[in-house]
Amino acid sequence: MYAVTMKRFAGLAVLGAGLAFAGCKSTPPLSATDAKAMIQAKYDQSTAAPVHIVVDDLGMRQGITAKYWDRTKMYPNRFWADFTLTDDGKKVVTIPGGGDVIQWRPDTAGDTHYSIDLATVAANHLKAFDVHDPQTEADGTRSVIFSEGVDLTGVPGPLQDIAHNPGNHLSTKRTAIFAVQNGAWALQSIT
Repeated sequence: MYAVTMKRFAGLAVLGAGLAFAGCKSTPPLSATDAKAMIQAKYDQSTAAPVHIVVDDLGMRQGITAKYWDRTKMYPNRFWADFTLTDDGKKVVTIPGGGDVIQWRPDTAGDTHYSIDLATVAANHLKAFDVHDPQTEADGTRSVIFSEGVDLTGVPGPLQDIAHNPGNHLSTKRTAIFAVQNGAWALQSIT
């Protein structure tokens, strides 16, 4: 009788362990490739936007060479000037305040910190690149560090050169947080 009782308990123990194991689902895998695809899908669903470009003295000279703007007025102090966008310039940039005149107003003739902001006519989605492997957080989420960059597709070469001048930030380090929803990983936030 003792042997029969032990077999019943052993059978119940095995059945209980099987049910407990079946109830515990393992976390699905999340690779850097999967994370990048979800991040990029979010960016692609957002509204395309122009790239804001900081234009310093070098950029102003590059814009004149590219025939994007011409100096139309020089002020008596010899370092203030107005530059009017050319027809080619109007096809590639806009002045955030509106109009077609860039008002160049540095503090001094040697002011190397003065700059203006322009926006590209071409609008694109952000791009995710340099995506690191996901890291498990204490709360069960996964964090992924990656670089978020502007896309200069459709922006002509001379304007891309200006965009690569000092003062412009074409990429930023970000962190994406993923959580399991309905048995699969989902992008929760980007900071």
